[in-house]
Amino acid sequence: MTRESARTGSGSPCTLLYRACHAQNEGAIMPHHDGRLALVLMRRIALAATLGLSLSACSISMPLSPFGAAQEPLTTGSIGPVSPLADVHDHEDWRRARAALAVALDPQGSGTRVTWDNPDTGNGGAFESASKAYVQDDRVCRDFAADLSFAEKNPRVVSGIACRMSESDWRIDRTAPRGERAGAR
Repeated sequence: MTRESARTGSGSPCTLLYRACHAQNEGAIMPHHDGRLALVLMRRIALAATLGLSLSACSISMPLSPFGAAQEPLTTGSIGPVSPLADVHDHEDWRRARAALAVALDPQGSGTRVTWDNPDTGNGGAFESASKAYVQDDRVCRDFAADLSFAEKNPRVVSGIACRMSESDWRIDRTAPRGERAGAR
């Protein structure tokens, strides 16, 4: 500003090049901004935008294959077989069969035939050990034979290999129709 324009009030109140000046009101106090406030505001906006974009990516679902996911058949209400012995066994059938299998395969037991049945479903069966206990993959295992009877199906005879998972829990590893080998030791 020149001295004369300052005295007379004429001319632009701002003479610095590239500095934005607003018309001043008589007696108004104008704060001095040196750009720091604008920089802080820009940083906050950038942070909010970054957080918004990164959090919105959590809700995006994209197929993993490069050409889109293949359509899978729609299956509803299917859990799969409960028992490895027969697909018609329900949870109670399998609970009773597992208990009989544990008694029949117990290495300290007598090795006798152990039967089970479920009067609610009409399913039943019997287990007996077909070998002495042996170690396979650091587990105690035994071969077994099973006779299975069903309320609405023909009886079935299978042989298999079961391995001890805990003190009283045996897992059936392999089964085959009787006369065929369930698997090599």
